[in-house]
Amino acid sequence: MLADVPRFHRAARDLPTADDTNLTLGSLPVQATVLLPRPPEATAYLGLAVWAAGLAIETVGDHQLARFNKEPANRGRVMDRGLWSWTRHPHHFGDLLVWWGLYLTACATWQTAPLTLISPLVMSTLLIWGSGKRLLEAHMADRAGYAAYRARTSGFVPRPPRRRPGTETP
Repeated sequence: MLADVPRFHRAARDLPTADDTNLTLGSLPVQATVLLPRPPEATAYLGLAVWAAGLAIETVGDHQLARFNKEPANRGRVMDRGLWSWTRHPHHFGDLLVWWGLYLTACATWQTAPLTLISPLVMSTLLIWGSGKRLLEAHMADRAGYAAYRARTSGFVPRPPRRRPGTETP
């Protein structure tokens, strides 16, 4: 049997993992940008701005959630304040902007733009329909107050919350 052959164990240990593949795909725009033979153009600066906005949104959302979770009174409650009142997934939305910002930095030439497009497409798919949003939504579905939170809060792209039923307009 192959499982008994030491050579097989070494070969299996050296195979790329899903994390290795994601890292390689995710870093394609960065690799391409580093190899560009000319100075950055407008798309690179736009990409840096999108990346920075994404990093800020992800960081603020994670910080707000960590502070919320530290309070014992919040145990079992739904976080619906700050960025979390505008989107149910600020950390995933911010992460998406990070990946698209990195992609934009590689769009300086017609060769690098299509070659590195796979990176933000794969990461967007994972964040929205794969291991990101979908799994978290399933985990939260039975939590008290989540249905109401879901009804008033955007599922991904930040936007002002919908009015709660029964509230008056100011």
